[in-house]
Amino acid sequence: MAQKPSIPKGTRDFSPAEMVRRNYIFDTIKGVFQLYGYQPIETPAMENLDTLLGKYGEEGDKLLFKILNSGDFLSKADASLLEVKDSNKVTSQISEKGLRYDLTVPFARFVVQHQNEITFPFKRYQIQPVWRADRPQKGRYREFFQCDVDVIGSNSLLNEVELIQIVDEVYRKLNINVVIKINNRKVLAGIAEIIGESSRMVDITVAIDKLDKIGLTKVNQELRERGLSDLAIEKLQPILALSGTNEGKLQSLSQILSSSQTGLKGVEELTSVLSMVKELQLKTVTELDLTLARGLNYYTGAIFEVKALDVEIGSITGGGRYDDLTGIFGLPGVSGVGISFGADRIFDVMNQLDLYPKDVTATTQILFISFGESETRYCMKTAVQLRKIGIKAEIYPDSGKMKKQMGYADKKNIPFVAIVGEDEMNQNKVTLKNMLSGEQQLVDPEELINIIQ
Repeated sequence: MAQKPSIPKGTRDFSPAEMVRRNYIFDTIKGVFQLYGYQPIETPAMENLDTLLGKYGEEGDKLLFKILNSGDFLSKADASLLEVKDSNKVTSQISEKGLRYDLTVPFARFVVQHQNEITFPFKRYQIQPVWRADRPQKGRYREFFQCDVDVIGSNSLLNEVELIQIVDEVYRKLNINVVIKINNRKVLAGIAEIIGESSRMVDITVAIDKLDKIGLTKVNQELRERGLSDLAIEKLQPILALSGTNEGKLQSLSQILSSSQTGLKGVEELTSVLSMVKELQLKTVTELDLTLARGLNYYTGAIFEVKALDVEIGSITGGGRYDDLTGIFGLPGVSGVGISFGADRIFDVMNQLDLYPKDVTATTQILFISFGESETRYCMKTAVQLRKIGIKAEIYPDSGKMKKQMGYADKKNIPFVAIVGEDEMNQNKVTLKNMLSGEQQLVDPEELINIIQ
């Protein structure tokens, strides 16, 4: 007995109906990106491992999918390493490439490689799949699409404000209620400094970034395990508990971080961004969240996360400022900022809340029933005219029972069926059936177009 086929855990197939919905999401996001002057690029699914390793922190590196070298990949491996089974050390000998973990690092590589061909500031968008060897669970996949938008080659905080506008516009168009959370890595660096743990900035950010997921007690436990003193953890508590308006939090932070130049610079940047956003009177709330850390090591300034308000799911958009990501590829001092929309989580949210416009699920608008060769030829000519004006039409390919053809239209949610027999051909008309109401009427081509449109 043949084994039933399957797909890897953490991946999904998408049916035609689902793809129509996903394309609606992609097209909406892409349309907003283009409104703000961003241009598309694509990069390969796989990158050289030395491009990817070391860019996402220790935890991120563990989640990279490595690709085995072609041919007999073990032939050049050190036999002693194979014998002791040290996978970390042997990886470099048997794998030179990996699947991209995100779109930001490949983008930085692209900028450096093509720096003489692009115009700075360079505004790009990119909609492609990424892969992470994560444990699959609700809202977390091993293969998923990211919709990234970045501007590189500019230090202006206007870029941060523009990204917030893009988030607001995308989610208004998709009809998803969200909150935009913002923080600044300079503020986090200042906090680490004043609690006496400047050297443990990464440990602190990795831990507090999990606050929403595991709670304060477990975050504090992880901080201890990462080597922070009880005194430092105690000093951190009131900062993590700060509440009130954005303005109130910023005032408190200015006092708390008064001895840290780095921290005050972060407060200054947040104040500028939030004041400009307030003037725009956007529908979406932008909230200063001091527990927001984002674990990726390359962020240096503003950081963002977007959460859906009506569904329990993780972040559906995130990003931030990176001052020197291109430096690791030989082009130092080029600042950039960007955000990434998680298309798969957005898809899950919209499915759960049924937020799609009614016409999004319809693909074919009219099906022509096939009775025989002469009728089919007549239908072909009519279908050509409909397609020329953008009406999606198909002809059932086989002459068969009316019930079977009607069942086909019903299963595909085709709203109209055109029935053509000898009488209809003689009058140059079709019998049009509305599949929802069951109503039938004899119409000429012009009436047919008006009804469907």
